[in-house]
Amino acid sequence: RGMRVAVVGAGISGLTATKCCLDEGLEPTCFEQSQDIGGLWRYTEHIEAGRPSLYPSVISNTSKEMSAFSDFPFPEDFPVFLPNAQLLDYLRCYAEHFSLREHIKLGTTVVSIRKHPDFATTGQWNVITEAGGKQTSHVFDAVMVCSGSFSEPSLPLHCFPGIERFRGQYFHSRQYKHPDVFQGKRVLVVGMGNSGVDIAVEASRVAEKVTISTTRGAWLLSRVFERGYPWDMVLNTRLMSLIKTNLPSPLSWWLINYQVNQRFNHENYGLQPEKRYFLPVLNDDLPSYILTGRITIKPGVKEFKDSSVVFHNCPEEEPIDIVVFCTGYNFSFPFLEESVIRVENKHASLYKYVFPTHLQKPTLAVLGLIKPFGAIMPVVEMQARWVSRVFKGRGVNVSPPVFQNAAQTGHILFGLTFDEVLKTEWLVYLDMLASFIGAKPSVLGLLCTDPWLALTIFFGPCSPYQYRLGGPGRWEGARQAILTQWDRVLKPTRTRVPAGSSSSF
Repeated sequence: RGMRVAVVGAGISGLTATKCCLDEGLEPTCFEQSQDIGGLWRYTEHIEAGRPSLYPSVISNTSKEMSAFSDFPFPEDFPVFLPNAQLLDYLRCYAEHFSLREHIKLGTTVVSIRKHPDFATTGQWNVITEAGGKQTSHVFDAVMVCSGSFSEPSLPLHCFPGIERFRGQYFHSRQYKHPDVFQGKRVLVVGMGNSGVDIAVEASRVAEKVTISTTRGAWLLSRVFERGYPWDMVLNTRLMSLIKTNLPSPLSWWLINYQVNQRFNHENYGLQPEKRYFLPVLNDDLPSYILTGRITIKPGVKEFKDSSVVFHNCPEEEPIDIVVFCTGYNFSFPFLEESVIRVENKHASLYKYVFPTHLQKPTLAVLGLIKPFGAIMPVVEMQARWVSRVFKGRGVNVSPPVFQNAAQTGHILFGLTFDEVLKTEWLVYLDMLASFIGAKPSVLGLLCTDPWLALTIFFGPCSPYQYRLGGPGRWEGARQAILTQWDRVLKPTRTRVPAGSSSSF
């Protein structure tokens, strides 16, 4: 019989993990506690415990060509940035196309995962699941944890003096669904991640006034980038990556700063971040909403009063009725023992952000615990391709000694803090994992055999199809998908071609 793998969760990571196991001839069983697949991207009106929660207006931050699974492009008529319902459709088509459904057990919660008594020799795990109030115990040869990191809100009220005397309403962004709660109110949004900015923009259409409080500021990018192209297709190219990673860091910082300040000077808008590189925020409306006075940017909160708030370095207090804390999430693995993955102050000790460093056998992996400056789908898919090969025993670059040496030299404690970007450049990380499995494209090699493709890969966007050109998991359609990527971007928008213009771009 094949190697049995338990996959925890049927969101983006769980679906691609299940598919990659099947590709490698393993036997996956995917456990999903809710009644359907899709994870974060499945909108429900009510908020379910232990599950991520979306607001209806959520749209993907990364474009469809950069977010596709590498052997399954989005339909050409889908919009370039995807409303959550269409992203969910895509995930459903993916599950259908690769026959994943029969391997997924819905309504089944993973209660505990413990090392099998003879783990040291077999690397096996005892897994207890619960469905319909009944517990079942299983033995699996390996485990992929794909439970995500957006279920447990982080709301550090102790950091906000006076919140207990505040008489208005306050809640975490996870509770947010519709802007009507802000009708005619004075709103304070604490935190400037993507949700914070989205919620502030939505609130400002109905509220009396909206203030965003941010300690660190943020770089703000628009989905609509240079000449109207998607931001990630312009910025996430091999050429750009080469420049960014090979420049001395002050120069690299200057370059990024220059790029993001092209559209507007962040200092003038009160947004200029502290001097370190972290994730930009994506929003198309904020700058104009600041200019039209609908949103005001303020520094961090000093303290709350009965019906107002005081900011650092601001003498006057600001009257407010309602506060939304966009303070992010904690990640935790309630079904695992501390000894398997230690999470300390939002850090987890994981080799390449995937394998716990001190297990005798590399038979448990965590997917998707990374927040790259780029699309998450190709990243978790690449993690799954690597992990499934490691499980199968073909995996290069993982044997426990590698972990131990790395652990001793201290290269291992990667900051998995969600509010800081993992310092890994998106493309560098993808290339590194791809090289572990022999799927990294060779631009120089292609220059001789297929120069047009080589140039497209180097100067154009690093779309995921590049990782299916060769090696294990090679896909026949990869070259064609790369050469037609811009057609799929322009198809949904070029819906009116003026008379006399050439219809090609």
